[in-house]
Order: sequence, then structure tokens, then C-alpha cells
Amino acid sequence: MAEYGFYGAETANIKDRHGLTPRDIYDLLSKVWCEKTCAPRMRSEWTPENKTLGQCSVTAFLAQDIFGGKVFGVPLGDGNYHCFNVAGDCVFDLTSEQFGDRCLDYTGCPEQFRNVHFAKEEKRLRYEYLKAGLLALLPDGRI
Repeated sequence: MAEYGFYGAETANIKDRHGLTPRDIYDLLSKVWCEKTCAPRMRSEWTPENKTLGQCSVTAFLAQDIFGGKVFGVPLGDGNYHCFNVAGDCVFDLTSEQFGDRCLDYTGCPEQFRNVHFAKEEKRLRYEYLKAGLLALLPDGRI
């Protein structure tokens, strides 16, 4: 099995309707994440080597579409939140690698809601672009 560096990878065994796990979705999204799907304030720092930078909310809400559950946010201290997923007993953060060796505290975090995040049109458009890219890679083009 491949090595994964995202938070929760070892226990991310929940499956979608295709039988895919979060590790599988990470592999697919690795082909889609790009500067265009990165948060605008971070685009100048985005690189293929740090492909998860600025991708958290759009990725977490897309993972919620796939696996269900809820999206939560780690407070970053600057008024922003880093989004991650909880689906059943599975807690995972497909974009945690952007923080390098920094350990985030995933306990007691507030729930995040797509209507709040997607009130920003640019964020909704980034989510749609990411979703379209993922759908193009799925066998039947559906989540």
C-alpha cells in the first residue's frame, strides 16, 4: 500500500458507492488540485510539490458529498479555519500535508457550513472546478 501523509490516512477506511476510500479520492484529487483550485490569497505560494495548499474547504465539502458526514474547521488564529471531514467514526483531512510538520488540533472544532463558505463566489467556483475534475476521473462520472 502507498504511503499517505494526510491526517487520518491510516484509518480512512470508509467507502463511497464506487468502493473508493479517502486514500483513493486523495490519489484522484492529486491529479486535479492546481493553482486554479487554490485559495486566491495562497496562489503565489502554490506548487505541485505542495499541491494541497489552499485546497481545504473545497476539498472537504467535496469529500462530504462523497462520504457524507460533517465538515469541521480547526481555528487558525487569524480568523480562518482549516476544514476537515468526519464521516461516521472516520476523521480525515485530505489537505493536512500543506502544514508540513505542524500538528493541528482536531478536537472540539466548530462545524463548517457550505452556505457560509460558498457565499464567496470564487470559492464556490473553485469547488465546482475541483468537482468537475474529479467526476471526469470516476468510472461513471458521478459521485
